[in-house]
Amino acid sequence: MDTILKELSSRKSEIDKEIELVFKTNMKITDWDVPEADDKRAAEIIIEMMQDKLNLIKEDIQNGKYNNY
Repeated sequence: MDTILKELSSRKSEIDKEIELVFKTNMKITDWDVPEADDKRAAEIIIEMMQDKLNLIKEDIQNGKYNNY
């Protein structure tokens, strides 16, 4: 197995938890700030925002931003 893949695979559950934490934290903040908020709609918007950022990071990777990080 590739050493990078092996290392990241060992941390996958930690990475998953961190992503979920960002999502859930933003859901809670939305509920605090907008008590009557439609939670499903809020979740969809948060995921869309997260995906937009992931897409930008993917572009940065393709453009070499992380080649010598």
